[in-house]
Amino acid sequence: MNPDELTSLFDRQAAGYDAQWARTRPIRDCLHLLLDAAFATLPENAHILCVGLGTGAELRHLARNHPGWRFTAVEPSGAMLAVCRQAAEDEGIAARCHFHEGYLDTLAGDDRFDAATCFLVSQFILEPVARSGFFRGIARRLVPGGILASSDLASDVASPGYEALLRAWMALMAAADVPADALQRMRDAYARDVAMLPPEQIASIIAAGGFQPPVPFFQAGLIHGWLSRRGDPAR
Repeated sequence: MNPDELTSLFDRQAAGYDAQWARTRPIRDCLHLLLDAAFATLPENAHILCVGLGTGAELRHLARNHPGWRFTAVEPSGAMLAVCRQAAEDEGIAARCHFHEGYLDTLAGDDRFDAATCFLVSQFILEPVARSGFFRGIARRLVPGGILASSDLASDVASPGYEALLRAWMALMAAADVPADALQRMRDAYARDVAMLPPEQIASIIAAGGFQPPVPFFQAGLIHGWLSRRGDPAR
């Protein structure tokens, strides 16, 4: 799936996205709980880069807990970003946010961020070299030692346990009221449009993008999360 097709897909999903995934919110809440701990040492005036944030759940969570933080939201789907902006306005946090429609490489300016989030984004970049280049773009925008919290779908699809884990994951999706035809499309997408790689390989891709060796900090089914710090200098 090329970038334009991916953007169009998320444009179509934007209006009902949060409602569709409401039953999987415990996964997101757990990730946010661990994110709070990961970002606990950031300064009171931290500037956070949120890459591919969709409707902005992590931005709103962090903004509620840290009234002095500022945020730059980067999202290629205009419809998703519109939902994010409206939710930020409704919660009274939009004044602390800069909303940028586009991919990360179109973000202008010389801002250096204290930390970044990137949840379920890099998995759509199928070529490992391009995927490392994506992380390099994040690293270059962080202060030395700046923190990246990222997550992606990950698994060793050649391992005997993958099918068992995939069945459990699909059962979870079905319990979240994902229709049967959408479940099949999801399975197909995992095989065709998502770079489902072993977690240690994704960690190597992140490191090749200019980060110190990533540390696993989260797993829920097929979703794995890593904490990484920008090397000095970013490569």
